[in-house]
Amino acid sequence: MNKVGVLPPWLVLDPLLRGWLLEDIGRGDRTTNPLLSSNSTLKTAKWLAKAPGIIAGLPVAARVFQLLNEETSFTTIVADGEFCEPGQVIAEIYGSLDALLMGERVALNLAMRLSGIATLTYKYVEEIADFPVQFVDTRKTTPGLRILEKYATAVGGAINHRMGLDDAVMIKDNHIAAAGGIKEAITRIRSQIPYPLTIEVETETIEQVKEALEYKADIIMLDNMGLDMVREAVSLIRQHNSLVKIEASGNVTLESIADLAATGVDYISSSAPITQSKWLDLSMKIVG
Repeated sequence: MNKVGVLPPWLVLDPLLRGWLLEDIGRGDRTTNPLLSSNSTLKTAKWLAKAPGIIAGLPVAARVFQLLNEETSFTTIVADGEFCEPGQVIAEIYGSLDALLMGERVALNLAMRLSGIATLTYKYVEEIADFPVQFVDTRKTTPGLRILEKYATAVGGAINHRMGLDDAVMIKDNHIAAAGGIKEAITRIRSQIPYPLTIEVETETIEQVKEALEYKADIIMLDNMGLDMVREAVSLIRQHNSLVKIEASGNVTLESIADLAATGVDYISSSAPITQSKWLDLSMKIVG
């Protein structure tokens, strides 16, 4: 396992990281500032794993320290996408002690959060490794952290769904209600969206699946359907148009995902790796 997602450029991430540092440091570090003159002491710190899991977010953690002092050296020993074991050293940092102390909490928080997401994502992906289906994340993310949380699911082996509302068309139940039906929703949206955006429709019944097929949805989501209904819907869609992609979603668990994969869907989406993951415990120790 060493799947690594793609981070956006620092031009995008730096404003977020600066904001989180400002939130933590405020008007100044009341502990570090009285003890040290700026950049006066160079030290080495080690990052240690305190639980087993998959590491994610170390490039972001390195950037946190470098924003505080560009001379900081951050060396990864366990790269993003790799397993770590309790007690294992995953990174070494060398730089000014004030930067190490002031950046510690923000950097660790991000890496622990992202590593927890990557670890749980990997567990879901492993459950369906023997099926020709892909695991997909969702937009149920923490405001302000979406870019990084979706990076973490990719590190864990998932495929990113749309990043935001401008990425793709997904017609959900409330859109269908607002438009007056699937036909109306697809027809009105298709006349206004730019090429080459695709149209995905969320369905809850076989009748809705038939309507989505009739009006040429590119992707059909089977939402909160029982396994028998999913099998029926998959058979119907495949017979009608083998090019239409099928996504299953709703209440997906580690215990149920393999049975869902066996129905023949193309994608299974779940928010669980982001909304239900536990932070992977990491710590920093000044060693010399």
